[in-house]
Amino acid sequence: MAKVTKVDWQRSRNGAAHHTQEYPCPELVVRRGQSFSLTLELSRAPDCEETFIFMVETGPRASEALHTKAVFQTSELELGEGWTAAKEAQMENTLTVSLASPPNAVIGRYLLSIRLSSHRKHSNRRLGEFVLLFNPWCAEDDVFLASEEERQEYVLNDSGIIFRGVEKHIRAQGWNYGQFEEDILNICLSILDRSPGHQNNPATDVSCRHDPIYVTRVISAMVNSNNDRGVVQGQWQGKYDGGTSPLHWRGSVAILQKWLKGRYKPVKYGQCWVFAGVMCTVLRCLGIATRVVSNFNSAHDTDQNLSVDKYVDSFGRTLEDLTEDSMWNFHVWNESWFARQDLGPSYNGWQVLDATPQEESEGVFRCGPASVTAIREGDVHLAHDGPFVFAEVNADYITWLWHEDESRERVYSNTKKIGRCISTKAVGSDSRVDITDLYKYPEGSRKERQVYSKAVKRLFSVKASGRRTWIRRAGGRCLWHDDLLEPATKPSITGKFKLLEPPMLGHDLRLALCLANLTSRVQQVRVSLSGATILYTRKPVAEILHESHAVRLGRQEEKRIPITISYSKYKEDLTEDKKILLAAMCLVTKGEKLLVEKDITLEDFITIKVLGPAMVGVAVTVEVTVVNPLLERVKDCALMVEGSGFLQEQLSIDVPTLEPQERASVQFDITPSKSGPRQLQVDLVSPHFPDIKGFVIIHVATAK
Repeated sequence: MAKVTKVDWQRSRNGAAHHTQEYPCPELVVRRGQSFSLTLELSRAPDCEETFIFMVETGPRASEALHTKAVFQTSELELGEGWTAAKEAQMENTLTVSLASPPNAVIGRYLLSIRLSSHRKHSNRRLGEFVLLFNPWCAEDDVFLASEEERQEYVLNDSGIIFRGVEKHIRAQGWNYGQFEEDILNICLSILDRSPGHQNNPATDVSCRHDPIYVTRVISAMVNSNNDRGVVQGQWQGKYDGGTSPLHWRGSVAILQKWLKGRYKPVKYGQCWVFAGVMCTVLRCLGIATRVVSNFNSAHDTDQNLSVDKYVDSFGRTLEDLTEDSMWNFHVWNESWFARQDLGPSYNGWQVLDATPQEESEGVFRCGPASVTAIREGDVHLAHDGPFVFAEVNADYITWLWHEDESRERVYSNTKKIGRCISTKAVGSDSRVDITDLYKYPEGSRKERQVYSKAVKRLFSVKASGRRTWIRRAGGRCLWHDDLLEPATKPSITGKFKLLEPPMLGHDLRLALCLANLTSRVQQVRVSLSGATILYTRKPVAEILHESHAVRLGRQEEKRIPITISYSKYKEDLTEDKKILLAAMCLVTKGEKLLVEKDITLEDFITIKVLGPAMVGVAVTVEVTVVNPLLERVKDCALMVEGSGFLQEQLSIDVPTLEPQERASVQFDITPSKSGPRQLQVDLVSPHFPDIKGFVIIHVATAK
C-alpha cells in the first residue's frame, strides 16, 4: 500500500509562475485559475490503476455546497470547471502532479489532503496548507488586468506615492505599502476573519470570498474601526494623545503589525491618506490591482443635495455650528480594478473604495465599490454609494452670508471648484497623473451639464409647489430648494490673493489682495479680511488675521491691499498640515458681495542623495540635507528612516543642534536586501515644527 511520505511544494517554481515569490510565509502562496505543481514522495511506486484523490477545504464547516470544499482526482489531463489534478511526471516512487483551482474559487488559506483510490477505508493524509489569492493574470478571473505594466505597478509594487496639499500646490508623499513584509499576508487574512460578517456567520462569509465586490466592501469597513475592531481609528481634531499623529506614519506595515500585536485593538490614529494607504496594502496583498487616488477640493455632502453649503460671517469666517457640509483641501481614496457582474460589463474597470469613515453605507461606515464609469455617466443609482462619490467630485460649492437676524444671503464665489486635479501615481514612474476626465466630462461642457442633470433626476423627485420647487431626496427628508437654484449676482469687481514670496515654514507670510474694478464708474469697496490656521479638512483651528479696509476703486482701476502675517502670529497654532486659509468678504457700493478665498500650504526643504551604486547585500551611503526653517536655534531633531527592501524596522538618527536657518547634512549607511526600484523615506522630526517629509526612489541592482 503506497503512502505519501514527503511533499515538495516547489515554492520557487510556483512562486515565479504565480508572481508570489516575494511573500515570505512558510506555506505556498498561489493564485486562482492557474495550475501549480507538487511532487509527492511515496513509500512505493503506485499501481497503474491507482488514482490520487485530493481534497481542499477553506474556512469552518467547509462544504461542497458552499464551494469551500472540493474533492477531485488525478487524470491525464486538466479537465472540468472546478478543481482539477493532472499527473505531470512519475519516476519510481515520486509523482509530480499539477493542481488547478477555478478562476472564481474562494480566496484564503486552504488545507490540502490526499488519499489513494485503493484506500477507501483509510482517512485522508494531510499534506499541509497553502494560500490562494485573486489572479489579475488570469483572463477568466473577475480581477483580470490585461496590462503587464499595470499589474507590476498596481499588484506587485510595494511602495507608492500619495498626493496631498492644495489644488495649486500639490505635494508628493512616499508610502511604504509593504505587502510582502513579514506577517502582512496573515494579517490581511485576519482582517477578513475579524469582520462582523465572519463573526456572525463564518461559513457563509468565507463562501462569499470568491467575489471581489464582497471582499473589497468588507475591507473598506474593516480598515476603519467605527463599527468593529477594525485596523485604524480616525482622528481629525488635531490632538493625538495616546496615539500616533496620522502624519507620522510612513507606511502600512507598522500599522498592521501593531494591530496584530495589540490583539486587534484599533491603531491610533489615521486620516484619509492613512486609511487609503492601508487598504491599498491589503488589497494588493490579496491580489486585487489597487491604486491610491487624491481628489483636491473634495466635497463631503452630508445631505446628498449635490451642493456644499458653507455659511460665513461678515469677515468670510466659516460658521462651524451652521455648516454641516464641507470641502476638504484634498481627500484620498482607493480604486481597485475588477468586473462588475452585478451591474454589467459597461461598468467593469476601476471601482472607487473608501475606508475613511465619513458616512454610513447600509448601516456601516464604508464606501464602495462604486464604478468610476457610473460616476462619470451620472448613474448614481447603481451600487454602491454612487451619490456620495458623485458629490465628492461634482457638488456645487455655495456660500451663504449669515446675518444677525438669522437670515441668509447668497454670496458670489466660485461654485465649480469641487473635484479638481484628481491624481494618482503614474505607472512605472514617480510622476503625477491627472485622471479627472475618468470621473467627469470637462467642467462646464454640455455633456458635463447633461450628466449633472441626469444625476439630479436620479437623486431627486421634483414637482412644482407654487413659486417654489419642492425637492424630495430619495428615502430622505424634504427641503425647500428655491434659493439654491438662483445663482448669486456676479459683482462688478474681481478679487484674488497673490503671494509676494514663497510661503516658507518659519517665515512671515507676505501676500496681497488684488482688486479690480470692471466698470467705468468709481466703486467703494469695504473689505473684511480674516485668516486662520486650518486642518486639511478646512476646519479652522485659530484666527491669525482680522482687519478691515475701505478701498476706492477708480474706473477700470486695480489696487493691491498688502498683507503680512508674522511667524509669531501663526507659530503656536499651526497644525501638522501646515495650512492657512485666508478669506476676504468684499461689499461693493450697490450691495454686491464677493468672497475671495485662498488655501496656503507652507513649504519646507529636505533632499536625499545616494552616494554610489546600490546593490543587494552591499552597504551604500545616503546623505540627507535639511534646513532649520526657523529663525531660532533648535535641538532634539532626528531623521526617521523607513523603506521596504532596505530596513527591517524604522531607523532613528539624531541630528546635531541646528542654528537659525542652518543647512546641515547627515550621512548613514543602508544595505539593500531586494533588487529593483525601492523607495526610501526620510523625515526630519522635531518638537519645534511639523515633520518635514522626503523620499527617494533607489534602483537596486542584483549582486554580481
